[in-house]
Amino acid sequence: MGYARAALAVDSLIYGTRPPAGDAEGTLFLLHGGAADEHNLEPLADALDREQRLAVFLPRGPLALPPGGAHWYTLRHVGYPDRDTFSATYERLAGWVDAVLKEVGVAPERAVFGGFSQGAVMSYALGLGAGRPRPAAILALSGFIPRVDGFELDLESRARLPVSISHGTNDSLITVAFGRKARDRLAAANLDVRYREDPVGHSISPAAIVQASDTLADALGA
Repeated sequence: MGYARAALAVDSLIYGTRPPAGDAEGTLFLLHGGAADEHNLEPLADALDREQRLAVFLPRGPLALPPGGAHWYTLRHVGYPDRDTFSATYERLAGWVDAVLKEVGVAPERAVFGGFSQGAVMSYALGLGAGRPRPAAILALSGFIPRVDGFELDLESRARLPVSISHGTNDSLITVAFGRKARDRLAAANLDVRYREDPVGHSISPAAIVQASDTLADALGA
């Protein structure tokens, strides 16, 4: 699929890429879940962007923690990432995203953040964090909106922002209640939320991919 592993000089994050078929019409950042790596969501790149219109980037979480694999933060309670590891990763990841967008010449408003589990949490953070540019869309798969001391959201400036949220009703790791809370909070702030639940565990259903793909296409224009 044309993926490459490299280290961005500015921050040394390891990442995979899938180049667009032609000139990039936007960027898609796909963030893996905990205990995985940058290859985990590679199949989603073509599933979400079938016409290969976008430059796709798949960064690896910077933390190596038990039981193995890469992580974005440590977690003491579901919904509440550890402040120190979350804050350090968020700052590093945001700087890396900004550098990537500058490198490929794509405006922040043409960037889509998508992720699974911990990756969904970081996608919410990048897309909704105070002081961050407004993106094109957020695709959140089986995650939650993080609550971290010192981290603030800017929902007011995200009115009508397209957001796809999907969750498994049988998810025992991050229960479906977190998906519903995210839906209700963002809908109340007037974001354009598409939401679905499927009878699966902590995984991505085919229907969730369809909803996310439709959201992406509508956000960036058919």
